[in-house]
Amino acid sequence: MDVTASPSPLAPAGHAPRRNPGPSWGYHFLRFCDRVLPEFIFRPFRAFGTAVAMVNMPAQRRHSRAYLATVLPHPPTLRDVFRHFLAFEETLMLKLRVANGRAHRGVCAPGTQDFATWLCGDEVALLGTFHVGDSDLLGFLLGGYQRRKVYLVRLRVANSHDTEKLGALFGEWVRFVWVNEPAQMIFALKDAIANTEGAAVAMQCDRADYSSRGEAFEFLGARRLFPFTIYHLALIFGKPVLLSVGVPGAPGESTLHASPLFRPIPGEPRAAALARARKHFQNFLRDLEKLLRAQPYLWFNFIPLNPPVSP
Repeated sequence: MDVTASPSPLAPAGHAPRRNPGPSWGYHFLRFCDRVLPEFIFRPFRAFGTAVAMVNMPAQRRHSRAYLATVLPHPPTLRDVFRHFLAFEETLMLKLRVANGRAHRGVCAPGTQDFATWLCGDEVALLGTFHVGDSDLLGFLLGGYQRRKVYLVRLRVANSHDTEKLGALFGEWVRFVWVNEPAQMIFALKDAIANTEGAAVAMQCDRADYSSRGEAFEFLGARRLFPFTIYHLALIFGKPVLLSVGVPGAPGESTLHASPLFRPIPGEPRAAALARARKHFQNFLRDLEKLLRAQPYLWFNFIPLNPPVSP
């Protein structure tokens, strides 16, 4: 990571794991085509495949249109929805290429000094991230660049070849914490934090169904429900929180945008600490909204937008 710029599954017994959309052979096919086809042929081929996928995914298409209606300055067209799907496909393709050995680095955007400072140290931190742009890829790259152990909190899903290959490539530094049962999360995280030094524990903070502790925050024109578990964990374990997302940058780069550090204060009343935490999360959501209004196709939640909450 360039900072110079300004397993054991917890899926319930007897339950089949969730799966990503698409055929089981899809990732292998993409990797094969990437090896044998020149990019000027392969890119239009990927666009055609994306269009076919979009036609065959009516629920995701509907959720994409609903999200785009909140973030675009005009009513979304079919072309807008296609661009949303294509942006996701291109990010997936980048992950597969990095898993195949392509060089790629993350560059900290201006204003991310707290993240850059933490990255060069050895303090355990909780990293909150979102299904935005290259965020998932940057989670894998942290260990590879700075030799930091990274625990990625994940739901176990079938047909996740990109995650499996990246996990194998960065296996010396990256571990998974499988939390298909949210009630088991705190026990899994306690083990991850207690059994390692200088680690990052990265968890998603955008999908309301990822957490039993949700709170309402202003985002895209409404007060919407977001998981808030990461701050409760920070207070329980006395660990700082950093929120971040990664977006495409220059060729061979992704740009990381991160929050200032939220640090628990020993002896601080819990109510005051949670009030600070809510302000910290809300400030980052405001920055994220600005980022999405500038680059609207990078929100990779093809599910219902976080539900609005009545005042």
